[in-house]
Amino acid sequence: MIRGLVAALLATVATPALAEDVTSPDGRIVATLDVDNDGVPYYRVMRDGAEVIAESDLGFTFTDAETMRRNFVIENAVTATHDDTWEQPWGERRFVRDRHNELAVTFRETRDTSKRALTVRMRVFDDGIGFRYEFAESADMPVANIAEELTEFAIAGDGTAWWIPGGDWNRYEYLYNETPITGVSIAHTPMTVRLDNGTHLSFHEAALVDYSGMWLRRMDGRRFRAMLAPSSRGAKVVREGAFETPWRTIRIADGPDGLVESNLELNLNEPNKLGDVSYFEPAKYIGIWWGMIRGDWSWAQGPKHGATTERAKEYVDFAAENGFRGVLIEGWNYGWDGNWFGNGRDYSYTRSYPDFDLEEVAEYARGKGVRIIGHHETGGNIQVYEAQLEDALDLYQRLGVDVIKTGYVADAGGIISCNADIADPCEGEVYEWHDGQRQVQHHLKVVQAAAERQIAINPHEPVKDTGLRRTYPNWVAREGARGQEYNAWGRFANGPEHDPTLVYTRMLSGPMDYTPGVLGLVGAEGVPIASTKAKQLGLYLAIYSPIQMAADFKESLAEHPRELDFIRQVPADWAESHLIAGAVGDYAIFARKDRNSEDWYVGGVNDATERTVTLDFDFLEDGQTYAATIYKDGPEATYLTDKRHDIAYETLSVAKGDRYTVRLAPGGGMAMQLKRR
Repeated sequence: MIRGLVAALLATVATPALAEDVTSPDGRIVATLDVDNDGVPYYRVMRDGAEVIAESDLGFTFTDAETMRRNFVIENAVTATHDDTWEQPWGERRFVRDRHNELAVTFRETRDTSKRALTVRMRVFDDGIGFRYEFAESADMPVANIAEELTEFAIAGDGTAWWIPGGDWNRYEYLYNETPITGVSIAHTPMTVRLDNGTHLSFHEAALVDYSGMWLRRMDGRRFRAMLAPSSRGAKVVREGAFETPWRTIRIADGPDGLVESNLELNLNEPNKLGDVSYFEPAKYIGIWWGMIRGDWSWAQGPKHGATTERAKEYVDFAAENGFRGVLIEGWNYGWDGNWFGNGRDYSYTRSYPDFDLEEVAEYARGKGVRIIGHHETGGNIQVYEAQLEDALDLYQRLGVDVIKTGYVADAGGIISCNADIADPCEGEVYEWHDGQRQVQHHLKVVQAAAERQIAINPHEPVKDTGLRRTYPNWVAREGARGQEYNAWGRFANGPEHDPTLVYTRMLSGPMDYTPGVLGLVGAEGVPIASTKAKQLGLYLAIYSPIQMAADFKESLAEHPRELDFIRQVPADWAESHLIAGAVGDYAIFARKDRNSEDWYVGGVNDATERTVTLDFDFLEDGQTYAATIYKDGPEATYLTDKRHDIAYETLSVAKGDRYTVRLAPGGGMAMQLKRR
């Protein structure tokens, strides 16, 4: 459903070398595009009359052409306005308003040896900016072999940054650093910044298609420069003819709520290209997974093999009895024996291990009204996966498997691809980065092939989310951060501050398959998890995904019937979502409205600091009362002791204007169901 008004384009011609400005619809943000005295293109961002992004250079270097940096003038400028509202088929909110003003400036070189042109398109929203480069088809440069972008982000004030290292072996799976801005080295995006004046910023990108992912490298002081993920070819990006880069984005907000509730990257992506995607149903699932993560079972064949026909049927039975739509089954196929990490040469995506009958399990699940969630681990070997992709997807389509979790377990530069210099079929291997151009191309290929068969994709060890779920709504979630699995591998391996930090960093890019619901709070060999029981429920509100797992063993879930009841009922699809209390890295409490009823859910997560929070119910409908069922940390709850299971329950009646005060334990959280009477 599309509503609203799209204004007509207003074309203007600029005088060469004069600055061009574009202002946000509310008038608070002003972005400038200009050239300096050396003809270097740059941009600058002001908010409420104060500089937020100081003069920041724009440009490119190439492997086989002169640098695009100096000797430019402004050739022309075109402006536009836009205001409409579009509907998400699923998401944190049903309707998204896209209101922005746009400026497209074409810079032209003045040297006798080169007259190349470069267009920078800047869109300014009330909640930030996005800009991209546009290259026209050119006989002088029919192929662009990009060595690096020279895009800068010069942060104008001091502040604190939350970031993870870019270009390191473990992809995005790190605990977040909290440092002064000047303490950042090379960072993945999103990178979140809180300036000393309270302004909140997030640096990221949108619509990452056929291009390398962008890291941020601090040059000096508070000045950062784009750094593209490497490629085996030398050139980090190779593009033919006319093309556009991804959008470089900066969310700008007064506080954490504005940062979290922004739709900036979604609005910078193209509309849905797939049409009707009602075949995807947001839902919750369980799976044969936690036992492998903890080491109780194995993915490989042998006496500990997890994915047996018998165990799969038991999990299907539990799902059917408790209202879970899906059952994830990992380790069912050949290829897991031996060293598959960063290898993947032996995987078959159509051949089951002898003790697992895929056809039988799929038929059994259908009879119970349950869907199997498929699994394709590649070990980072996209050459092997792409060779089998069509057959693998056809098999799942025939069996009614309509969601697939893919995996790319390999070190950052360990993606195995075809040697582009060898004619097909590929006879050689090269190694690519997880977020390089080749892997970006691969992920979209999988998503598009799955869409043809009405299958949704949830990649782990992925390329980061950049809002492409708007264009390809079967791209429903991904991992792309340090998930719940780390809790199984060491005492407090994910510290209590990790979850509330994710809300303001990783989650700004899109849905995450974090795998909450480990109610037993125990990892491998009995190691405790840095969480209370109430926090495991709060994760369903804090870490959004349209597919939410109850990750624990089915026996453990059954041992906590009241908590299991909440997990059964909490939706995975929302009409509205609001951050009603929180601070970056400290805590986060959301209010979310069910898309399919008038009910609301409130909940979230806390760090290691005990705190008391007062919640306002101003989001509720006027004149209505709601029956509240509350799950909260008990009086002795703390992640530090065996009291982490201490949980309290409460019921009361609430209405708009009421307030509720709740204790959040160290490593704690809370959840609340509000049913309209």
